[in-house]
Amino acid sequence: MKKLLNTLFVNQPDVYLSLDGDNIVLLKDQETLGRLPLHNLESIVAFGYTGASPALMGYCADRNISITFMTMNGRFLARVIGASRGNVVLRKKQYAISENELQSARVARNFILGKIYNHKWMLERMTRDYPLRVDVEQFKEASSQLSATMDAIWECDDLERLRGLEGQAAFSYNKLWDHMILQQKEDFQFHTRSRRPPLDKVNAMLSLAYTLLAHDMTSALEGVGLDAYVGFLHRDRPGRASLALDVMEELRGIYADRFVLSLINKRLVSAGDFVHKENGAVLLTDEGRKTFLSAWQNRKQEKIKHPYLGENISWGLLPHVQALLLARYLRGDLDEYPPFLWK
Repeated sequence: MKKLLNTLFVNQPDVYLSLDGDNIVLLKDQETLGRLPLHNLESIVAFGYTGASPALMGYCADRNISITFMTMNGRFLARVIGASRGNVVLRKKQYAISENELQSARVARNFILGKIYNHKWMLERMTRDYPLRVDVEQFKEASSQLSATMDAIWECDDLERLRGLEGQAAFSYNKLWDHMILQQKEDFQFHTRSRRPPLDKVNAMLSLAYTLLAHDMTSALEGVGLDAYVGFLHRDRPGRASLALDVMEELRGIYADRFVLSLINKRLVSAGDFVHKENGAVLLTDEGRKTFLSAWQNRKQEKIKHPYLGENISWGLLPHVQALLLARYLRGDLDEYPPFLWK
């Protein structure tokens, strides 16, 4: 099993990343802010534009340590990785399936089944854990709608219809998202998904969570030899990690949405952790982003029992496990791709 190492998040603006021996050095105005051994890291995520030395990028590329650059508000800019280590036979199979829409749909529907199943059980757990704080009847009705949609998806082998069914399920789930916010209701509401820019505090956190999850999913897929940019549900688009977006569909609710809800409901973030821009964008402050990233790293260390493997793993290893299972399916070792089904 892959060992879960650390991700270094560089949250301060105007920090330059440099190499000294086997260490990464963080510099600002020629002053050393920090020094960390690289052998403890599996990836580096830097917020800002200052950059990294060629020596550091070459060192990390040789050792399969990815470096991802984002804007200060969490928008992806670029990712530096080493030479592809993919198995050519595995990738050729991936490309062949991606070119065939019927075969693509049969793979993609398992991603969507996993996503809707997990959304259903998020709603079910709300009725179990907070029966006096949510409208149980409304949640149960949405859960039944998701069950009916899953039945239709199981028989679906058309990509366009699959996307339509996913949209129906998303509507049933999203209309109850705001009802899962149980604390700080005066400051945190969710009405609809907004991106580029996020227009409220919840969307600001969701955008960052999805970006970080996509980063981890991309690294996991590349690590097992797959091409993260060639998907089945999400079709090819220059610069888009389509396969990473495919596989993370089943993890969006239970991994990212639940994380954002926990930050709000446990009062780990507050209205003071956000700033409103003139263009309507709502962004995390530097201190708010620090809180968010620290909690994200802590969540990745928490344990969960994988329903298919029957083993206890950390949340942070989940993208790597699902990438491995997908690779086994594409190689013909498994009859079906087993999505992560949480309950």
